[in-house]
Amino acid sequence: QVQLVESGGGLVQPGGSLRLSCAASGFTSDDYAIAWFRQAPGKEREGVSFIARSADNSAYYTDSVKGRFTISRDSAKNTVYLQMDSLKSEDTAVYYCAAASLSFDLFVTVFKERRYRYLEVWGQGTLVTVSS
Repeated sequence: QVQLVESGGGLVQPGGSLRLSCAASGFTSDDYAIAWFRQAPGKEREGVSFIARSADNSAYYTDSVKGRFTISRDSAKNTVYLQMDSLKSEDTAVYYCAAASLSFDLFVTVFKERRYRYLEVWGQGTLVTVSS
């Protein structure tokens, strides 16, 4: 069964850190670009970051998280991580990971233009709450 499972969400104070995990099963995540999206209450889903297929492994970040979030891949564990530091209240959202067999440049387009129909697999989401 092809699936992605997120974990690592929780409650954290502003300025704190969390590491989210996206574990793939039923397929080799190295062959896919893997992205993190988030959706806050009452808002549209937005792209946070993605990492290209392992042959490239380039990373892309939306402006609001640059310098605070880091995406990485562990091929042996078939898992992609999102390290989130210096968290802010506006980072509160449900975080989803998703996969697509697209090149880096095409994925940038998908990301920026919110063409989410091109994402082939989605996880169920994990809640991140940043609050004091």
